Amino acid sequence: MLFLQLVINGLQLGAIYALTAVGFSLIFGATKVFHVAHGAAFTIAAYLFWWIFTVLHIAWPVAVLAAVVASVVFGLAMERFIYRPIQRHEGAFFTVFIAAFGVQIIIQNLTGSVFGRGFASVTTSLSHSVEVLPGLFVAPIAWISLLIALVVFTALSLYLSRTHTGMAMRALSENPDLIRVFGLDPGRVAQCAFGIGSAMVVPGAILTSMTAGLNPAIGAHVMLISLAATIVGGIGSLRGAACGGFLLGLAENLALWRLDPQWSEAVTFVVLFLFIIFRPSGFFGRPQAAK
Repeated sequence: MLFLQLVINGLQLGAIYALTAVGFSLIFGATKVFHVAHGAAFTIAAYLFWWIFTVLHIAWPVAVLAAVVASVVFGLAMERFIYRPIQRHEGAFFTVFIAAFGVQIIIQNLTGSVFGRGFASVTTSLSHSVEVLPGLFVAPIAWISLLIALVVFTALSLYLSRTHTGMAMRALSENPDLIRVFGLDPGRVAQCAFGIGSAMVVPGAILTSMTAGLNPAIGAHVMLISLAATIVGGIGSLRGAACGGFLLGLAENLALWRLDPQWSEAVTFVVLFLFIIFRPSGFFGRPQAAK
């Protein structure tokens, strides 16, 4: 029964990892921008939801809407005022990385200064576990996490495959000139990618605030997991990022079956290293020929 308990917990955690990883993968796949500050959007959304819902006692739909708006505005601001000027002046990948990493650190410190550096969480009945089988306890938030992930991934897949902007987003990294032929502005398409990718962190941020809780440094962990899931799933593959997120969530929890708790997060990167060594292209990535 312990094994089944860990599997369910792993799927719940994997849903959160998958949601954030798909957002990062969408941005990187469409724009080739290594959006290190993706974790900062997660932090902003999580703490804003917590503050409005728990501290101000305002209805949860308002808190969710505020979190979505804030994360999208942050993503668009990063694209417009940080990444675009660097790319306009042919800035190197390392320049983009340092700029985004700097923003991540700023957001982390601002969050600690404004909301405090202690532990924060949203108390809700959805997080209270109930015994569904002898020795098996599951909270409603576990099923909600899986349902939200399914709905979000289905909606995103339909958007990318059935709308002009969605198809342009998929083609942006390969041939920007082709997008112009169809009368679309590559800059606008890139903004859509940042907006949608940043909004993808909101479900995971809210679910995390209700389960594991928050601290100002959580954005760095989210960024590392998003990057690991993207590599495991295959660079540029959204379904790969989703599968990678679920795999890492399961691995992190199943490690508790045989290992001490302090090793659970290390298992995530053991899985990453194994993929880098034995399957560098990930689940659904395309192998690259050596030049």
